[in-house]
Amino acid sequence: MVDIVPPQRAAGDGAPPPRPSAIPESGVPAAAAHDGAPADGAEAARPVAMRIGPDGERQFPCAQCGAWLRFDPGAEQLKCDYCGHLNPIAAAGPAVAEQDFAAAIAATRDQQEMETLDTARCQSCAAEFTLDPKLDSGACPFCGSAVVREIRRAEQLKPRGVLPFKITSADAGERFRTWLKGLWFAPGKLKQYARADGTGLAGMYTPYWTFDSSTTSSYTGERGDDYTTYETRTVTRNGKTTTERVPVTRTRWTPVSGTVSRNFDDVLVLASNSLPAAITDRLEPWDLGNMKPFADEYLSGFRTERYQVDLTEGFARGRAKMDAVIRGDVRRDIGGNHQRIHSVNTQHSGVTYKHVLLPIWLAAYQYQSKTYRFVVNGRTGEVQGERPWSWLKIAGAVAAAIVIAGAIYAVVQLGGGGNGGVPGLK
Repeated sequence: MVDIVPPQRAAGDGAPPPRPSAIPESGVPAAAAHDGAPADGAEAARPVAMRIGPDGERQFPCAQCGAWLRFDPGAEQLKCDYCGHLNPIAAAGPAVAEQDFAAAIAATRDQQEMETLDTARCQSCAAEFTLDPKLDSGACPFCGSAVVREIRRAEQLKPRGVLPFKITSADAGERFRTWLKGLWFAPGKLKQYARADGTGLAGMYTPYWTFDSSTTSSYTGERGDDYTTYETRTVTRNGKTTTERVPVTRTRWTPVSGTVSRNFDDVLVLASNSLPAAITDRLEPWDLGNMKPFADEYLSGFRTERYQVDLTEGFARGRAKMDAVIRGDVRRDIGGNHQRIHSVNTQHSGVTYKHVLLPIWLAAYQYQSKTYRFVVNGRTGEVQGERPWSWLKIAGAVAAAIVIAGAIYAVVQLGGGGNGGVPGLK
C-alpha cells in the first residue's frame, strides 16, 4: 500500500495567505498602514518587519496594502496576492564573493559571518529545517513523517548566495506528474497520485558548498604500450592438421612519473544528508552564473534547510570529486594504450568556498514502510527521484509473456506438419 504524504500548499497556490489584521508598528512603510497609493520612494523601499509564516517560510508585508508577500519565481520580485503589487527586491550588496577556506577553518572569521538559526529536526530522516515558532508540530517535507517541535539552536556560516526559484509550483507539479505517469510497473496508488490535483511538492532552499582550488599533483605509475608479435600454433581445418603463425597482442610496461596541474572552479557539494546525493547530483547542471547575493526576500514563501555537512566535511567531499578528475588528467599525461597509477600526491592552494542555497521542489511518499523522494530542479524543471516497483505487476507481465510465447509455439506446432511449420500450406 502506498501512503501518500498529504499535499502541502506551495507558495502562491490557491487562495492567498491571510491578510494581517494589524500591521506591526516597527519599520513598516507608511503606505502599508492605509489603502492609498504608496508613499514616495516606497517602490524602491525594501520590505521590512519579516515574520516566520505558518510553514516556516519568511514573509514580508506589501508596501502598498500591508498583506504578506510571496516570492514570484521567474519574476524575481515579491508579489502581493491581494492588490497585485510587485515589490522589488533591493540590491543585497556586492556580487557573491569567494571566502577564504583556511581562515574559516582557523576560526578567524568575524562574528558577522555567522548566524544563529532555530530549526526543527525530523526524528525519522534527521532533516533540519525552519518551522513556524507558533506551531508545535508539522510534516517533514523530506520524508512525510510527523515532526514534533524540537527546536535546535545552532550557529553556522551565513549563506553568501542564493539561486532564486524560476520554475513555479504549477509548472513543477506538471513536470512531476508527467514523470510519474511514465514509470513502468509502478504501484497503482502511485499512478493515482500522479493524476491527483496536488502533488505534495514543497519548495525548499537546499544548502550547498562550492569550492575553488588550484591543484598540483605529482604521480608515479606505469605506461602500457601494445605491440604485436607472432606465435606458431597447430590448427586443424577440414580434417587436416597444420601449423601457422598467428598475431598476438602484448603490452610493454614502462615506469613513469610526472606532474599535472588544474584549477577547479565552483566544485558543488551538497551540504545536506536529508536527500540522497545520487538523486540531487542528477539535477545538475545549475546555472550558478545567475547566483544572487543572499537576501531574505528571496526565501519568502519557501522553507530553508540548515546545512548538516560542515565546511571541513564539505571540502573532503569536494576533494573526492576533484581527485576523480585529477586521476583522469594523470591517465592522459601518462599516455599509451593502458595506464597503471601507483600514487598521486595533490597539493591544494588558494582554496576558497561559498555557502549557497539552491532551489528544489521536493515530495515524499511511503510504500511498504519505506520512504521514497522526488526532486525537481527549481531552475530547469529537471525531475529525478526514487521509485517503488509493483511486483504484482511485474509477475503479471512475466506470466502474460509466458502465455503469449506458449500460444505462439502452439500455433506454430499445430499449423506445421509437412509444410515446414507454415500454417495453410499443403
